[in-house]
Amino acid sequence: MRRKTVLAIAALPLLATLTAVTAPTASALPRLQGKSVEYNVLAAPGTSIETIEAAARAAGGKVVDRNAAVGLITVAAPEHGFTERVSKARGVTAAGKSRAVGQAPKTKSAPKPDVVEKEAAASASSLSPALQKAAEAKQNRANTQSRSAVQSVGMDPLDDKLWGLTSIRADLVRDHTIGDRRVKVGILDTGVDGKHPDIAPNFDRALSRNFAKDIPFDELGQVVDGPCEFRGCTDPSDWDDNGHGTHVAGTIAAAADGFGLSGVAPGVSIVNIRGAQDSGSFFLQPVVNAMTYAGDAGLDVVNMSFFVDPWLYNCDNNAADSPEQQAEQRTIKMAISRAMDYAYRKGVTQVVSLGNQHTDLGNPLPDASSPNYPANTTHPRTIDNATCLSLPIEGPHSIGVASYGPSGLKADYSNWGTEQISVSAPGGYARDYFGTPWFNTRENTILSTYPRNVALVNGHIDAAGNLTPAGVTAKIQRQVKPDGTLAFYQWLQGTSMASPHAAGVAALIVSKFGNYDARGGVLLNPDRVERVLQGTATKTPCPTPRTVDYLKEGRDASYTATCLGGLEFNGFHGTGQVDALQAVVSGADYL
Repeated sequence: MRRKTVLAIAALPLLATLTAVTAPTASALPRLQGKSVEYNVLAAPGTSIETIEAAARAAGGKVVDRNAAVGLITVAAPEHGFTERVSKARGVTAAGKSRAVGQAPKTKSAPKPDVVEKEAAASASSLSPALQKAAEAKQNRANTQSRSAVQSVGMDPLDDKLWGLTSIRADLVRDHTIGDRRVKVGILDTGVDGKHPDIAPNFDRALSRNFAKDIPFDELGQVVDGPCEFRGCTDPSDWDDNGHGTHVAGTIAAAADGFGLSGVAPGVSIVNIRGAQDSGSFFLQPVVNAMTYAGDAGLDVVNMSFFVDPWLYNCDNNAADSPEQQAEQRTIKMAISRAMDYAYRKGVTQVVSLGNQHTDLGNPLPDASSPNYPANTTHPRTIDNATCLSLPIEGPHSIGVASYGPSGLKADYSNWGTEQISVSAPGGYARDYFGTPWFNTRENTILSTYPRNVALVNGHIDAAGNLTPAGVTAKIQRQVKPDGTLAFYQWLQGTSMASPHAAGVAALIVSKFGNYDARGGVLLNPDRVERVLQGTATKTPCPTPRTVDYLKEGRDASYTATCLGGLEFNGFHGTGQVDALQAVVSGADYL
């Protein structure tokens, strides 16, 4: 039904053909020339990391990063000649260009956007003044009616805005558990603001790491991350210059302490395992390093709301790609597969967003967005479902999460299909409730934690922490502690917001049913976590009719989706919508 084992199988022919090749004679070596760029080099099974490091140096490269668990290294070398040299060395399975780093800008380009998640900010402003006023009045009435009830059961002041929390019954599960602090959830993302007042109580600073180094400019002189904020261009492990990772972390485990808002599992620990750039790009070596670290550090659950850049789909031999680009994609496929296998063997449950391309992952649309690095270098590609994978969602052991809105309908942007989906969860859908005052409102999306530094850069607050007119328009939430400490919260939508709801439930499952050892560790096999998560999800049928278009909501025909399957499992919701209460109360039935 799902092809999560395809990646490992597809790699076998490549291993067999490349590992037996011997190095060429010195006279046959191509000339090294051009500017320095970075390459990923992957070892064949059974080949030591030291062997391929030696091969890389012999080919004229300098090793700048390594991951022995996966057999992956990053090498700096001239842009011409290196791959031809190193690919012929014994023990090297694949080698492909990773990225080139520039020195000074020539033109300015925007960082990689997640247009679906940012859409709420633009679409909400399209309401007429009358509808906007009516929606705000309805929200104010709802807030007044619900605030006392929410606070009386130990919820936080902003929790009455978290329709996702109540949709999965995470508010009710607190009579049973809020999660155990010994359960550790990794946020593999753009970073986590460990000083945010809602994150700090649960933030594990000792285990948190940043595996990504800032890239000011790309090889074309275009802005990527911009000027480095910290010496050495490596941000601290409690920092987030993007906001995406902090939003994810808050949904999973913001503390329930009477301030701000709370997460699905407000008693578990948050560990930042940053693998992304400030700009939101996720490159191979940092992601692999973060994945294997999750296993080595004993993390129980990892949330992965991204795809590995620069390819939306990594194909073996796509005719539209150059030989060098094909090698790069094969390297990504094999390395991510190994890293996910490694984390799984170490007991890490891997929860992954299904993606925002509004496509059936079993029948992917043509890809015109890759490669997205450097910017403005894309070319159109036809995607072969048998040989092209979007990663990590189509990697082994992934728990794929689709997104629905507050009405329970599949969000227009959410990917779907019976191949990769496991469950669905609240991810926000701004265009939900068409024909009512709630259509195109931010309240249809997901509210979570927002780093103060990002709010300042985005113009949502001023230097003193006051909301600007732009912040008021974006409905940024501001909370003040008695000691004057400020905290901020923003609305986003995307499968990136759905996945952390499911990851929070997974953390509650580990908390409730995991085996605790004397050293403070917890263990619950990822397959058992997935069985509970899927088995206790609320069964949700396909809509009637099964084909849904979003034309009246302003979308074009490319968003039209057809739901296949039945009540027990279908392409819109998998086995159903995640249910925190049912998972904790009835989860033992699935172990």
